[in-house]
Amino acid sequence: TLDTSVLNVSIAKVAEDLGTTVTGIQTAITLYTLVMAMFMVTGGRLGALIGRRRAFALGCVVYGCGSLTTSLAPGLPVLIVGWSVLEGLGAVLIMPAIVALVAANFGRDQRPRAYGLIAAAGAMAVAVGPLVGGLVTTYFSWRWVFAAEVLLVLGILVFARRMAESAPERNPSLDLVGTVLSAAGLGLVVYAILRTSTWGWVLPKAGAPSLFGLSISLWLILAGLLVLRLFLGRQHHRIRRGREPLTDPALFGNAGLRTGLIVFFFQFLLQAGLFFVVPLFLSVALGLSALDTGVRLLPLSVALLAAAAGIPKVWPEVSPRRVVRLGLTTLLAALVILLAALELGAGPEITTVPMLLAGFGIGALASQLGSVTVSAVPDERTSEVGGLQNTATNLGASVGTALAGSVLIAALTTSFLQGIAQNPAVPPQVSAQAEVSLVSGATFLSDAALGNGLAAAGVPEPAAAAIVAENEKPRIQALRASIAVLALAAVLSIFFTRRIPAVQPGRSPA
Repeated sequence: TLDTSVLNVSIAKVAEDLGTTVTGIQTAITLYTLVMAMFMVTGGRLGALIGRRRAFALGCVVYGCGSLTTSLAPGLPVLIVGWSVLEGLGAVLIMPAIVALVAANFGRDQRPRAYGLIAAAGAMAVAVGPLVGGLVTTYFSWRWVFAAEVLLVLGILVFARRMAESAPERNPSLDLVGTVLSAAGLGLVVYAILRTSTWGWVLPKAGAPSLFGLSISLWLILAGLLVLRLFLGRQHHRIRRGREPLTDPALFGNAGLRTGLIVFFFQFLLQAGLFFVVPLFLSVALGLSALDTGVRLLPLSVALLAAAAGIPKVWPEVSPRRVVRLGLTTLLAALVILLAALELGAGPEITTVPMLLAGFGIGALASQLGSVTVSAVPDERTSEVGGLQNTATNLGASVGTALAGSVLIAALTTSFLQGIAQNPAVPPQVSAQAEVSLVSGATFLSDAALGNGLAAAGVPEPAAAAIVAENEKPRIQALRASIAVLALAAVLSIFFTRRIPAVQPGRSPA
């Protein structure tokens, strides 16, 4: 969580340092969560094969190697290998193991509090991530953050030796074909969503690949869903033959678990989308430094920490359903307020109240959902549930980042091209050249970056100044479009809370 929040708050600086664009960093962020979403179920299964504590330690080593590679990355490809791939694969082993190890190290009556403490630990990482990232990026280099993570990994490995190992499963096995099918299905779906900004959602953009007149993105999404259906069919077949499945499809028939996974998906979709859009407004549209951006995100971090740690402690018997609905409603309120306040000329102060509300909403969800999903199944299924739970969260984060970025680029391109076409200070030939150059989507740029790019392209100074001024309004409109889509997702998520339990796990109704 620290890792992700650091990169989000430093998007503009990392892109500049690596010679890439905001879209390139968005790709790395999405691939990071995509790798975890693709292989999280398999990571849970590997924990059953080699032992959860060993899987946790091995994951930490892989993660540390990825952090070191990221800190030395000369360009975007190496950043993707280190951050998106190696760190993603390390997390695949770490995160499901944590869920099972909690069950092994705490009694049933202690587990709700233990999972709440883990959520609070994640909240603490969100709290310090923007400040650490902003401080180090502003005065040193973002690379030092990832180098320091290697030392953190070494410290974690020392303390991990004190954890009790979870009980081994009987005759564990790994379904290699199922692994390929699940990874391919999830990968196709999320990759297609990522490419919608350049390929289009349903109708193809100019020059983009298409099939039967429809965007290739739509076909890849349908293909991914079909592959996932084949994956479930294979799991049923293995069970009928008495063999161990990668994931038991019967788990999805558990209403409590299914609902918890869906709400987890929406929580991380909203969270990732918000953490993509707001730093862009602060660091690119307003030109704030990474440190100032981190300070402006601090209200979200503080409120998140207070809610995640405080709700289970102050109201231990509160209804999980009520808290989850309150969290989603508060998130929706934060998005609506931000949407109303975000206009041309708005300053960074407009983010304070929305960030407080969003932090409280995310923290409220974090305080309940982990315990709700794990308590819905017997103890021996905790590792499997850990894989599913983290698949849902990382799939949600992938879709949230991709969806917010796709809508932002589409809205920016349309608004920007219309603006310069109607501006008399911009020569028609420059406007026509822009339409050709930006056929696959405009780049979200600061005034300084756009001005430098226009100067390098030889655009006359009066026209360049007009284009820079014209870009301010489309930037805000693009951000508003992304926030509006996230608000619609928040409304939709509330309808899925009906099956969240009304009493805390392990307690009887009054």
